[in-house]
Amino acid sequence: MASSALPGAHPTKTEATRVPFIGGIGFDRLTAAFGCWFIGGLYLDGWAHSHGLVDKTFFTPWHAILYSGYFVCVLALIVAVTMNHLRGRAWLSAIPRGYELTLLGTPLFIAAGIGDMVWHILFGFEIGIEPLLSPTHLLLAFSGTLILGGPLRAAWQRTDPIETHSWATLLPALLSLFAIFSVFTFFTEFAHPFVQTWAVTNAHGDTDKSLGAADVLLQAAIMMGVVLFALSRWRLPFGTFTLILTLNVALVSVLNDEYRLIPGVLLAGIVADLFYWFLKPSTVRKDALRIFSFIMPVFYYLCYFVTLMTTSGITWSIHLWLGSSVIAGALGLALSYLLVPPASPLKYEE
Repeated sequence: MASSALPGAHPTKTEATRVPFIGGIGFDRLTAAFGCWFIGGLYLDGWAHSHGLVDKTFFTPWHAILYSGYFVCVLALIVAVTMNHLRGRAWLSAIPRGYELTLLGTPLFIAAGIGDMVWHILFGFEIGIEPLLSPTHLLLAFSGTLILGGPLRAAWQRTDPIETHSWATLLPALLSLFAIFSVFTFFTEFAHPFVQTWAVTNAHGDTDKSLGAADVLLQAAIMMGVVLFALSRWRLPFGTFTLILTLNVALVSVLNDEYRLIPGVLLAGIVADLFYWFLKPSTVRKDALRIFSFIMPVFYYLCYFVTLMTTSGITWSIHLWLGSSVIAGALGLALSYLLVPPASPLKYEE
């Protein structure tokens, strides 16, 4: 794996030339791959729950896949830290840059797992949407996010010039971002239009339609938060949105067997990449950023509604499905102002 010179508590340039340091892009690639295993195990466990394949016991094959994904992520970090320490680094400086919070999440995840088992013994097993809001499960989600974010934080802290941003350098960070995005969509699946499609295809009355519209807005906010976060730091390679959106919807689709939605999202991702390539939005090109932030969620949800129309039909009127798509775009536009607010004419003294 690549050697890296790390400032502060990490090895100096002189030390790094003397002793190889386990870290850098090679280590990121390994941990990003293991992170995909981890998040895949989470959704496989969710699929088992939604299909009635989980008995009332903690020890299931689905949990085994999930926790083995955690194990390989942690094992890679422990081996790297130990090897760096044996090569002469102090324990703190032996941690690859960007993985400090991953190390914090490691014991926290174990504690949450043990707490989850105790929680089940004391209060029984959750039903319906309760597993997504159980305190121990939320602690698992938080600690898991700390673990999965290692490659993303490592890439964020590098000072490589923007000209070097490519699939070769950013793929681990983008896979890490996809995994974190998928944690958020998993734990909000009870308000996800790709899971609760009945709120569009079989809505009865304003209550069902209100739920469907709220689902669109919540998930649009999460998606655009992830997108704008990435835009604020890197010049993203062509295909970024196709990759992240398609992988995410592929996982979300398994929860309720909504595989018909994948082609539409694939198309939305390609269109988003084309708009990104044409507009080149960034924190410097503010107007392009505003336009992109509006167009992307609008087209994403238009693809969603058109897919449902052509496969099963919907009970929503054009006022509702088109309006929901537009307001999703307005939400993306509003979030862009949080990322890059307008310049203030006032100056405040400290």
